Amino acid sequence: MKINSKGFTLIEVMITLVILAVSLLALAALMATTTKSNAYGGHMTEATTFAQDRLEQLRATRWQDIPVGNFSDQLTGSTGVNYARNWNTIQNGNLMTVTVTVNWVDRTNHSIRLLSVMAE
Repeated sequence: MKINSKGFTLIEVMITLVILAVSLLALAALMATTTKSNAYGGHMTEATTFAQDRLEQLRATRWQDIPVGNFSDQLTGSTGVNYARNWNTIQNGNLMTVTVTVNWVDRTNHSIRLLSVMAE
């Protein structure tokens, strides 16, 4: 006597649903990590742009007009994150060392530093 089975048993359907649920939870965790990494990348890009802007402003300034010392300002990025930009200029003869540091806080403290040496 041969029995034709047409369809799935309840156990097979339940096992499939459990596997599908575990897969979707793993995918959701991956999406959360990707979103956080993407936001960090955006903040890093903004901070780097702010630091490069200051360096370019100093490079475009006449040598005699470049202020020597420590300076800072506050900037707000397009994402609403506040950035603290600090720059230090040190003159040594006909060389000027410029260090620009940008700090920001999203979930943790972050910092980026650019260093440039300019000649008269």
